Amino acid sequence: MAGKIIFDIETAGENFDSLDEHTRQYLTRYAQTEEDLTEIKDSLSLYPLTSQIVAIGMLNPESGKGVVYFQAPSANLEPFEEDRVKYEPGTEKEVLERFWQTIKSYEQFITFNGRCFDCPFIMIRSAFHGIKAARDLMPNRYSGCHLDLLDQLSFFGAVRRRFSLDMWCRFFGIKSPKESVDGSEVKSLFEAGRYLDIARYCAGDLRATAGLYNYWSTYMRPAPEKPLWDKKG
Repeated sequence: MAGKIIFDIETAGENFDSLDEHTRQYLTRYAQTEEDLTEIKDSLSLYPLTSQIVAIGMLNPESGKGVVYFQAPSANLEPFEEDRVKYEPGTEKEVLERFWQTIKSYEQFITFNGRCFDCPFIMIRSAFHGIKAARDLMPNRYSGCHLDLLDQLSFFGAVRRRFSLDMWCRFFGIKSPKESVDGSEVKSLFEAGRYLDIARYCAGDLRATAGLYNYWSTYMRPAPEKPLWDKKG
């Protein structure tokens, strides 16, 4: 297997009115105000049962090379490369198939909040398309196979407040992709056919995560403990 790979996804929720009646009733069963309904409709992108993956980006933090697989249903786009990142359009199913084909070659994968969001999302959307997982994206959280930077920076829950990627980047002086686009805008960008904007935003998230990983690895990563029999005294 190769070394490390960072990955990140972008999602776009379905239009609420396009959902079947049973699903709409289920989602709104506790809504009491118009504000509640608006919040529910705006949160559809957060769940794999009510949204789809519109981009998956992968970046090697050591070489700086990467790839973004993204949906572009109403555009006639060809694969291209920009700033050491390849961009390859396809359907959601094709995006997921390419992701699994790529990640199975890497020993360790790195995410930011991947354990709570990206990994379950990818596995559920893959199952929806009848795609079998090529590896376990949810291993034991302490195994080291999956390094979730949000886990590391919150010391596995010891720190109560869990800050966003944007907050961590600003704190450490790392360029944040949120300066131009925010994740909440992905759905509207997708509906507007601005597929390349989403793909480039995903690439920005990858670079930000790589910068955060390098900062954590340099200054915060615990040194491996020596076996007891190697210790003096």
